[in-house]
Amino acid sequence: MSVALDASDKNSTRLQEQRLHPSIENDNDPNSIPAKPTTGKPFFHLTAPHGWINDPCGLGYDSTTGLYHIFFQWNPWGNDWGNMSWGHATSIDLVSWEISPEPAMTPSAKYDCRGVFTGCLRPSDPLGEPGALTAVYTSVSHLPIHFTLPYTHGCESISLSVSKDGGKMWQRQDCNPIVTGPPSHLSVTGWRDPFLFHWRRGRQDGPKDSDADADSDFYGITAGGIVGQVPTIFVYKVDPKDLRQWNYIGPLVDVGLNYRPSRWSGDFGANWEVSNLLTLSNDLGDSRDFVIMGVEGCLRPENPNENMRRQARSRRDPRGQMWMSVTARKEHDSIHEPLSDYTFSGYFDHGCLYAANSFWDPQTSSRIVYGWITEEDLPDGPRHRQGWSSMISLPRTVGLMTLEKVKRARNSRLEMITSVEAIADSSEQNTFTIHTLGIKPDPRLSQLRAGARKCILPGISLPLALNMSSEAEFSLNTSRWELQTEFAVSKSCKRVGIEIGHTKNFEHRTILAWEPASETFTIHRPPVSNPEINHGHESAPHTLFTFDNEQGEIEETLRVHAFFDRGVLEVFVNERTVISTRIYHPSEQCFGVRFFAEAFDRQSSQSATLLEAHCWDGLIAKS
Repeated sequence: MSVALDASDKNSTRLQEQRLHPSIENDNDPNSIPAKPTTGKPFFHLTAPHGWINDPCGLGYDSTTGLYHIFFQWNPWGNDWGNMSWGHATSIDLVSWEISPEPAMTPSAKYDCRGVFTGCLRPSDPLGEPGALTAVYTSVSHLPIHFTLPYTHGCESISLSVSKDGGKMWQRQDCNPIVTGPPSHLSVTGWRDPFLFHWRRGRQDGPKDSDADADSDFYGITAGGIVGQVPTIFVYKVDPKDLRQWNYIGPLVDVGLNYRPSRWSGDFGANWEVSNLLTLSNDLGDSRDFVIMGVEGCLRPENPNENMRRQARSRRDPRGQMWMSVTARKEHDSIHEPLSDYTFSGYFDHGCLYAANSFWDPQTSSRIVYGWITEEDLPDGPRHRQGWSSMISLPRTVGLMTLEKVKRARNSRLEMITSVEAIADSSEQNTFTIHTLGIKPDPRLSQLRAGARKCILPGISLPLALNMSSEAEFSLNTSRWELQTEFAVSKSCKRVGIEIGHTKNFEHRTILAWEPASETFTIHRPPVSNPEINHGHESAPHTLFTFDNEQGEIEETLRVHAFFDRGVLEVFVNERTVISTRIYHPSEQCFGVRFFAEAFDRQSSQSATLLEAHCWDGLIAKS
C-alpha cells in the first residue's frame, strides 16, 4: 500500500509519492499536442467507478461461485489519495469485470479508522473451512506514515474481514487486529501489505507454486524496512487452520540500503511495499524463489546528463517495481538472521506501474499478477477535471524463463547482466543455461479480439528511415488495439522499431525502438505543449541472446507485444522486459502503426526484417 506523508484527517489530499503540480493551460503551440489530456476512461483496463484508485489487493478465485475477485485501493469520496477503502470487482475470465458501485470495506473501526490498506484474499474462513472468503488487510489507526518519518508503533496492524455471500457483504472479526504491529525489537520504516503463501523454503520436491500444497509450510509476510539498515520483508509462520495465529521468524533477505547491482537490476531503495513471494518452475523441473516488490527511496543520479533529465522517471517519485530471486538458507536459528540470500534481480516493469500483487489461479495453474498504473505524469488540474485517476493493469502471467545453450548476449558479457542467472554448461560446449523471470500477457486477453479488425503483414525488409512506405504500415480506426511483431535484427542495425501515429500524417507519434549498440528499448512519447505534463521517454535495458544449435549460432528475434487502450500503453518485449506508460493526447483515435529500421552504414540495404506483424484494431471487453 502506497501511503501518504501528510494525511492526518479524513479529507487528506494526496499520496506523498504523487508529484504535486499546479493547474495548466494550453499555450496553443501548433507544433505540439495540446495539453488537454484524454478524459475518457480506458475500455478494457479496470478502473474505479469514479475517484482515486491505487494498489490492487485481495486477488483470488472463489471455486464456490466460479468468480475471480479483485479489490483495489479506492477513495470513493474524492479524486485524491485519502479515505482508503477497498473497491471490488468480479469476473468469470479476467477480461470482463462487474465493478461494484460501492466500496466493500471503508475505514470504520477503531483499529482501521485511518484506512483499510492493501492485503490479500483467502478462499476460506479464518479457520480454514471453505465456503467463505477472508480478506487479510492492513488496518491503519494513525497517519501520516512514510519511510522518511519516525514510525509510530501500532499505526499499522493486520486484521481480518469475512464474507459468506461471495464477497457482497463483509464482517470484521472480533479478534481484530490479529497482529498489532511489527516485531517490538525492530525500528522499522514501514510494515504493511500482508501476503499469505505456501513455501517449501528450498525443498525441490513436489508442487512449486500452488495455493494448496499440503506438504509445504504456510507463511505470511509484510513489507517494509529497518531504519538505517535495509529494506526487507518480515516473515511469519501462519497456521493455515487458524489465520489468527502469526509467529515472527525473521527477515527474508538483507541487501543493505540502496543496493544497485547494475542498470539491469535497478536500485532496491530503503523501504518495500506490496511484496509477494512465489516459487516458480519450468518444464525441466527447475524452480526458483522470486520476490516481487514495490521499492521506495531509490537514489537519483548525482549528476544526471541531459538524456537522463529527459527520462520520465527523472520527474517521478524515486521508486520502482522490482523483482528479486532469493535462495533459502538451509540453517536458520535466529529471528535476527535473514531466511534467504540474494541471487539475481531485475525490473518487473520499467514504466509507471507500481504495487504489483498476485494470486495463484487454480483454473489455469498459473501465477497471475496485476499492478497499479499510476497517473503521476498528469498535473492535478486536468486530473481533477477528468474525475478519476489511474487504473489496474492487464493481467500478466509470470514463470521461470529458461534459455538453453546460450553463447552470448548482443553486446554485454553475460556475467554483467545481473537480471539473469547464467549457469555454465560443460566446458566442451562453452554455452550457458540462463534463468530469469518471464512476464507475459495472460492468454485469455485474446478474448478482447472478438469483433476486432485483424490485419497481417508478411515478412518484408524494412526501409532505412522513419519516412515509411505504405508497405510497412497498418491503418487504425480506434484507440484500442493489440499488436504482435517479430523482427530479425542484423549486426548493421542502429535502431529498429514501431511508430504509433496520433495524427494522420504521423507528425505526432509514439516511437517504440530498440538500439542494439546500447542494448536499450525505449518508448518516446510525443511532445506536449505544457511542461507540467511529464511526457519524458521510458527506457529499459534489453538484449538479444545468441544460441548454439545444430544449424550453428542463431540470435533470437526481437518480439514486441503491445496493448493500447485509450492512452494506456503496455509493452512486452521477448516476454521478459515490460514497460507500462500513459500517452496523453487529445485524439480519441490512433491513425496507424508503421515499422522502421536504421543502419549505421547508410549504404547498407537491410538492417532488419519484419518477419511478421499482427494487429487487432477495436478491442473491447464484453459487458
